[in-house]
Amino acid sequence: MHLRGGPAHWRAMSPDSLERLRSTIRDVPDFPQPGILFKDITPVLADAQLLKEAIEGMAEIFADQKVDKVVGIDARGFIFGAMIAQRLGAGFVPVRKKGKLPWKTRGVDYSLEYGTNSVEMHLDALAPGERVVLADDLLATGGTAGAALQLIRESGAELLGSVFFIELAFLCGREKLEGMGPIHSLLTF
Repeated sequence: MHLRGGPAHWRAMSPDSLERLRSTIRDVPDFPQPGILFKDITPVLADAQLLKEAIEGMAEIFADQKVDKVVGIDARGFIFGAMIAQRLGAGFVPVRKKGKLPWKTRGVDYSLEYGTNSVEMHLDALAPGERVVLADDLLATGGTAGAALQLIRESGAELLGSVFFIELAFLCGREKLEGMGPIHSLLTF
């Protein structure tokens, strides 16, 4: 129970804090379909102290760097990303499912196990050279995160790294993101 991929200066969260976070996440079998064991983070979100600890742990990785924007992925990444952005004194940029943003967008299609999906970001959301962090609740297969990272790269912004509340290591999403910048996860299952 440690932050994977964190820089040497990072002050690790206490084992007690990590265990409280881990034990509060609820396993929901067969959701959203049979055979899936869903990691429900809503009990963490509902507990003010645990939510604060999670956000502090995720933001701490980038605390000594100048961060201009935090990009959050639809939908729970909006929660984590916006709170991390506020903590770091940065702006927040949403990456949304296709057709959900109200202005001119840049989009990326990506593969799922059965089919494809698309995400988009406003054309003017990131400027070349801006220092950016990607934040999301979950790193699973890496498809959505990889698409968001591609949007960041295409904008010309400088990616400082990605941070996830949970990583499901057995799905090998980290390997799909290799070469796209540092990858950090607070909890690994």
